[in-house]
Amino acid sequence: MSIDTSVALHNSVKIPTITAQDEMKLREQTNSFEALLIKTLLDTSMKDSNKFFGKDAGDKIYQSMYRQELSNASAGSFGFSQMLFDFLKENR
Repeated sequence: MSIDTSVALHNSVKIPTITAQDEMKLREQTNSFEALLIKTLLDTSMKDSNKFFGKDAGDKIYQSMYRQELSNASAGSFGFSQMLFDFLKENR
């Protein structure tokens, strides 16, 4: 005679549900990661080619700030963030 323990095992393993607040935090983190990727691409592609800023002492700082804001504004629209969000949400 065999005892079926599959129901008992299934009930003992509780998969935690993700809350709306956790989803929001995860979305912020994946968007931040996408912004980092975009910033790296911009830094490489726009290396000293931006004519918006002069050649004074702080031009590299202004260029870096400009690229950072550009990457933050476009984060979440390239698709990397959504792919990473979906993957992490399913495989938590």
